[in-house]
Amino acid sequence: MWFFVRLILRNLGRNGLTGLGIVIAIAAFGMLRTVVDAWYAGAEATAADRLVTRNAISLVFTLPIAYLQRIRQVEGVTRVSYANWFGGVYINEKNFFPQFAVEPESYLAMYPEFVLADDEKIAFLRDRHGALAGRKVAERFGWKVGDTIPLRGTIFPGNHSFVLRGIYRGADRKTDETQFFIHWQYLNERLKTEQASRAEQVGIYITQIDRPARAAELSQAIDRLFQNSLAETLTETEKAFQLSFVAMTETILVAIEIVSFVVIIIIMAVMANTIAMSVRERRREYATLRALGFGPPYVIALILGESLVIALLGGAIGLAVTFPAAARFGARFGSLFPIFAVSDETVVLSGAAAASVGVVAAAVPVWRTLRTSVSEGLSSLG
Repeated sequence: MWFFVRLILRNLGRNGLTGLGIVIAIAAFGMLRTVVDAWYAGAEATAADRLVTRNAISLVFTLPIAYLQRIRQVEGVTRVSYANWFGGVYINEKNFFPQFAVEPESYLAMYPEFVLADDEKIAFLRDRHGALAGRKVAERFGWKVGDTIPLRGTIFPGNHSFVLRGIYRGADRKTDETQFFIHWQYLNERLKTEQASRAEQVGIYITQIDRPARAAELSQAIDRLFQNSLAETLTETEKAFQLSFVAMTETILVAIEIVSFVVIIIIMAVMANTIAMSVRERRREYATLRALGFGPPYVIALILGESLVIALLGGAIGLAVTFPAAARFGARFGSLFPIFAVSDETVVLSGAAAASVGVVAAAVPVWRTLRTSVSEGLSSLG
């Protein structure tokens, strides 16, 4: 057994560049898969008992605040909140982060994954000029509780200033910690004085229901309330609502997924060629082993073992590189990818990809070696 291991380890040095290629390929595969996961992260973090109601024409059109009471009266609805996309600019356009004007008490009650200290929550609820920020966005700009955050309006023109009353953290790593919340009532009161026609309007309603199994039924019930009105509605699960944004870039995501597997196929071909050359150079060694009584299973294990060790070692290093690379990428592009972390599925797929490369790369060299007779192998100049 030790002799077998020594033979494998002795030959590893001949394939250092191939191992490096596998490291790069697995790291690239892991990063590409993580990018795809990040696009779907918002949808995966949704709750099955939350529905989102928007204008049936488009999300850019608003809904009257008067719809609130009618939605509340639907049997099976346990809680309703609402929100407007705010879209302010902090210092300059590069500093993008999601901003929402919400009804704070009902909104926070509906999203228990936003973990907030009790005193900060009370301070935010009491102050209409107060704001709530996620941990990541606060760290990004160095904000502390009590800081004044100036925002220049784009959708709602004007200069706005908010006092940061709290910083929330996510209950788990799937929670978006890059969001920024202000009071809808503050925005509405300002619109009443500056743009009265836009007041008393909300972007979306968020509804909590008693049972997720009733999502389709209650969605239809809510939409029937506003049929033939000036602002008809479209109600869907929170996950479907999030996936509608992902669908806009679905072609890009499919392309990224294809590229991630093409990378593996390419390195598989490269490694197969390398192992084949290495085996061809050592035909006399394998023939000698067979002449000494080592049967085909031993030779197969030797070639396959060498291939697997190179692939798995390179895969392990590549996967180890993926984690800090993903952390750095996530920190750099946190506003675009609020949740950017290497998933357990990506780890499993990367490991499976590395093992597959090792097995497939050894297949042809094994077949060629077994087809070569002992006498032909011993007479080889390689």
